[in-house]
Amino acid sequence: MPELTFAVDTAEALPFAATPTIVFRLKVTNAIARESIRNVALRCQIMIEPSRRRYDPAECEKLLDLFGEPDRWSQTLRPLLWTHVGITVPEFTGGVSVELPVACTFDFNVAGAKYFHALENQDVPLCFQFSGTVFFSNSEDVLQIAQIEWDKEARFLLPATVWHEMMDHYYPNSAWFRLSRDTFDRLYEYKRRHGFATWEQALEHLLPAEKKAAS
Repeated sequence: MPELTFAVDTAEALPFAATPTIVFRLKVTNAIARESIRNVALRCQIMIEPSRRRYDPAECEKLLDLFGEPDRWSQTLRPLLWTHVGITVPEFTGGVSVELPVACTFDFNVAGAKYFHALENQDVPLCFQFSGTVFFSNSEDVLQIAQIEWDKEARFLLPATVWHEMMDHYYPNSAWFRLSRDTFDRLYEYKRRHGFATWEQALEHLLPAEKKAAS
């Protein structure tokens, strides 16, 4: 019976992809070194573990929307679900290193995006939780099937700069957000009525008080 362990070694952003993507280098090892693993249908849930790091005042300010006032963080600083990923690990004996691509969003309605955006430096503490099905051969070379044990995890510290540099590459000097259809229709009508050429011009016109306060 296979006894798989998992470790995340490195992470880097893909420079050219359909969507912003971070590729994690995942090492899969079988404790039974001579056992032939045909393949693994691997599922991975990636959690952000905010309590595993400290935050400077600027980061605390940006995280108010997620966790509330810092004096309540002992109750509110709970793990956040980042994403789910599935890959097929190819045939190996002993161990293998594979790529685990994770598509990233810049949608600030998503808690994970808010958290990543708030961090100025240091690392993002992640926990990879694994599940799935292992297809392997027994001593008679007969195909066998087993489930990955539920407690298989790997922790990794993702440099915050990897996420920020990736988003700067895909969305240079810009960001985007999602609106309800009714709000979009009202904003579109406001833009059309005032003759603004861009959405940014319309929003700048709607924020005169904020601009005065900033100045």
